[in-house]
Amino acid sequence: MEDVNQLFDSAFEFAHYPGPQGEASVKEFLDRFPLPVIFNALQTETDIPGFESTLVTCLERVFKTKYGASLIPQYMAVLQAGLKADSAVVKSLACKTVSCLLENCDANDGSPVHLVVSNGIYPLLLEYIIKSDDEVAHAASETIKSLARFPDAMSVIFPAETNDSTHLGNLAARSSSLARVRVLSLIVKLFSISPDVASAVKKSGLLNLLEAEMKGTKDTLVILNVLELYYEVMEVEHSSEFVPQTSLIQLLCSIISGTAMEPYVKLRAIMISGRLLSRDTIYNIVEEACVKALISAIDGSLESPDMNDTDAQEAALDAIGQIGSSTKGASLVLANSPPAARHVVSSAFDRNAHGRQLAALHALAYIAGETRAKSSRIVDEKAEESLRCLIYDVAAQSTKLTPSGLFLSVLQQSSEIRLAGYRTLAALVARPWGLMEILSKEEIINIVTDSTIETAKIAMEARYNCCKSIHEAFLSSSFVDDPRRLKTGEKLQEAVRSGPYMSKKYREAIPEVMMAEGF
Repeated sequence: MEDVNQLFDSAFEFAHYPGPQGEASVKEFLDRFPLPVIFNALQTETDIPGFESTLVTCLERVFKTKYGASLIPQYMAVLQAGLKADSAVVKSLACKTVSCLLENCDANDGSPVHLVVSNGIYPLLLEYIIKSDDEVAHAASETIKSLARFPDAMSVIFPAETNDSTHLGNLAARSSSLARVRVLSLIVKLFSISPDVASAVKKSGLLNLLEAEMKGTKDTLVILNVLELYYEVMEVEHSSEFVPQTSLIQLLCSIISGTAMEPYVKLRAIMISGRLLSRDTIYNIVEEACVKALISAIDGSLESPDMNDTDAQEAALDAIGQIGSSTKGASLVLANSPPAARHVVSSAFDRNAHGRQLAALHALAYIAGETRAKSSRIVDEKAEESLRCLIYDVAAQSTKLTPSGLFLSVLQQSSEIRLAGYRTLAALVARPWGLMEILSKEEIINIVTDSTIETAKIAMEARYNCCKSIHEAFLSSSFVDDPRRLKTGEKLQEAVRSGPYMSKKYREAIPEVMMAEGF
């Protein structure tokens, strides 16, 4: 018992040592307590609280080092026993130990793969994915991902026979709905590793399981999970080579425009669509008609009775903005008939719904090109004319009458609205009419050049970027030679020269006088 207590105290100290453990300290610890001693202790029942979790944490830190990982091949029998243990904590440790073995070996070395296969570890990992709790399933999934780095493992993970019990498609077919989502998640993880692995996933027909799962279930939670997995796939750099984007967009379109789906499923599909179509590369692959259909579906959702809550409206506005952040996307949301951007512009200057206005202002900033290169902010003539007309029409129907009045109104609101306003003006000023409207209100220039108006760093920087964009546009315009604009130019130049944060003349120390506290 004394030896067990001593092991526990040392293991606790080792496990909770702040910072990474060095190779020398690991060797010193294992010289005092060899691995067989720790393994035997794990199988011993004790009354010491936290005994098992402490030893497990200790071993995790040991095996994460190169020295610790180099010892793993000597204890494959123990590892097998750990994988078959009743304790979920020990199973998780065993999975992580296999990962450590794989991660500390060169991908061209086939011996780790041989150890995993010859010791029957791979089928156990698959079993954990479909039958164990979330922690063990996650550890097993990460281990298989580590295994997939090795070319020698391709035939193991992607067997040629679809009837093979370890084929992921076969595994998904005989699993519960929750387990199938776990298998699909594993497929997405494998897909993300490299183009070679993604190609193997594609050839095995595993990507088709995502669409089949979406169409074959009415379980809302499963549908939401698969939507997220679809987005993870599309985030992968090499996804355009292997994923049929057109069918994915058609699927999203059917969810958003369909009447059978729950509103929050539609909401998630809208959000994913916006993020997906925010990249120009998508438009090089997907048919324009398909993208237009999706934009129309999102546009229609803003007027749909089951999507009229605030969150749904804000998500739809954000999605239109995300789509409009690319040059082709901006053209589509502005030039469509009717333009989807009309909702964005009308909401951007509507003070009656704070959250909706905030979402719309950020969306308008994206559409106007705030995140695009300055040379790409102006899009095609038809879209540009649509943007100008939408803003002037909204202004004419408001009490402000002019866009400059709308812009000033935005900058006179709360800090978060102003921040979105700065982003919008920084993009709109690239248009001659936008610059003219901004310069026509001295109050706008006073706000964007005032280094004391914002207190948060992000807002200070947004104000400064807006000021700098106005100054650059001013210098390249005919207004620079107008004597009536001389003071405006000087004010902008001084504000740009002073930087984004509070200027020096406002930085004097302010003495504080406090009464002494009595006893």
